[in-house]
Amino acid sequence: MASVNSLSATIQQRVADALGADPLLRRSDRADFQANGVLGLAKRNKANPRELAAEVVAALPADDGLIADIEVSGPGFLNITVADSAITRTLAARAADDRLGVPAKADPGVTVIDYAQPNVAKEMHVGHLRSSVIGDALVKILEFEGETVIRRHHIGDWGTQFGMLIQYLVEHPHELDHDATGGTGGEEEAGEASMSRLNRLYKDSRALFDADDDFKTRSRKRVVDLQAGDPETLAMWQRFVDESKIYFNSVYDKLDIAIRDEDVVGESGYNDMLVETCTLLEKSGVAVRSNGALCVFFDDIKGKDGEPVPLIVQKADGGFGYAATDLSAVRNRTADLHANTLLYVVDSRQALHFKMVFETAKRAGWLTDEVKALHIPFGTLLGKDGKPYKTRSGETFRLVDLLDEAVERAGAVIEEKNQEGSEGALTPEEIADRAKEVGIGAIKYADLSTSLGRDYVFDLDRMVSLNGDTSVYLQYAYARIQSILRKSGDAKPVAHPELPLAPAERALGLLLDEFAETLASVSETYEPHKLASYLYALASTFTTFYDQCPVVKPEPAPDVKENRLLLCDLTARTLGQGMALLGIRTPERL
Repeated sequence: MASVNSLSATIQQRVADALGADPLLRRSDRADFQANGVLGLAKRNKANPRELAAEVVAALPADDGLIADIEVSGPGFLNITVADSAITRTLAARAADDRLGVPAKADPGVTVIDYAQPNVAKEMHVGHLRSSVIGDALVKILEFEGETVIRRHHIGDWGTQFGMLIQYLVEHPHELDHDATGGTGGEEEAGEASMSRLNRLYKDSRALFDADDDFKTRSRKRVVDLQAGDPETLAMWQRFVDESKIYFNSVYDKLDIAIRDEDVVGESGYNDMLVETCTLLEKSGVAVRSNGALCVFFDDIKGKDGEPVPLIVQKADGGFGYAATDLSAVRNRTADLHANTLLYVVDSRQALHFKMVFETAKRAGWLTDEVKALHIPFGTLLGKDGKPYKTRSGETFRLVDLLDEAVERAGAVIEEKNQEGSEGALTPEEIADRAKEVGIGAIKYADLSTSLGRDYVFDLDRMVSLNGDTSVYLQYAYARIQSILRKSGDAKPVAHPELPLAPAERALGLLLDEFAETLASVSETYEPHKLASYLYALASTFTTFYDQCPVVKPEPAPDVKENRLLLCDLTARTLGQGMALLGIRTPERL
């Protein structure tokens, strides 16, 4: 079906037609909406703003069923109250649409999102959480809006450490053999076993590297072999990558994020482009040699000593750093993948690096006016002491331990709440499933409800609370509505535009009408916290509606019940769709 125009968009167009200029329309505590713009137009035309506002009111269509009342206040502000029937009709149109009235983009482009960047042969820690969760949400939201999204997991799978690891494996070929554990833990157990092997291999190879100069020499030669594409060396390197992917998949499965092999294009994926990238930069004069290194300089980037700080594309010894790989990735993503937008979901500490990379790519002509590249920065996960989140021993917290703790804490909350259930207690298996959905959802929501760039405190007690701005509160609101619908008997959600709406019904209806505009704003600014804020406001507004407007008990009149069931059903669907776009599950029962 055709997309559903929001009430605010429809009213804004009506006022613009009458005013002859585009007004600023916003929600108001004086009415449903307030429109201004009259004052500015009056000043330009040297007219009385209140008289001009009255003319605008007179020019608006009468009795069209949209506007119930308009009041002129102050220096020409228009306080607009929407007709109850218009609210109900608009909600009915949204309910009849599988997309809830959210239009697909009229001119979708191609966006490449670089996120979830773990490192081969290394455990994932809390630092990998935010990139993964934010990136996954942006993928889902942009795809829902109609954008073509290409995922890129730029894993760390290249560099000097692999020479040491590969050489050790060559000399100790059985070190990566699979353990005959006989376990039945599936992907999670396989992932833990893979990382255990990789950790053991890394520690043993590092110890030998530090103690044996001959091994150190052989390891450095192995790096050269790797970069040169030696078949045996590449085969060994591939074993590390394959083992690591088993581990990555187990962690992301626990985090409820899908990672596809075709989306994993690590640093090695651009290795064949590095020399050409450097040649193109040097021949064009974008990069110059400085003390043997290939560098790009910027007038506005200087160190504390006042000297220019360059972007080093190639080191003096001929090696390539992150800049060469990132610039090659830009070339690939624009020329080969035909992307209009490049998004990099990377922590805020890398802001200067991306600023220099993007500027270099613009000078080289790889980024143009038709292609934008944006760094989507995020802050740090903090402990209750306000410092970066660590274990008690001061080590970086393993991501799997963080996720397990959240699931365990959520299970305890569900177990306690389960004793109060009115539709029968959950089984132990159901409690275990809900614990995963609630625990992982709690972590994701705490992250996504924080505005980009801000640090936030990791507090599991608060995250799994049934009260306050948490995913658990939203999940319980969704489950409560499902319970209402199950208990409603033969009554179905039906719109009754002829019925007047109670204040709580109007508030909920107007907020439901904002879903499409909220998503449009999120997809434009790449700020998932706006969607999280909207969903929390929706759940809170529903709670007020539920307290003030009986649906099942005491039994209202049949037409009132059907109208309220429409509000319930649309709220649940909006919560469910919104939470899904954030990567959070919504259980039918809790």
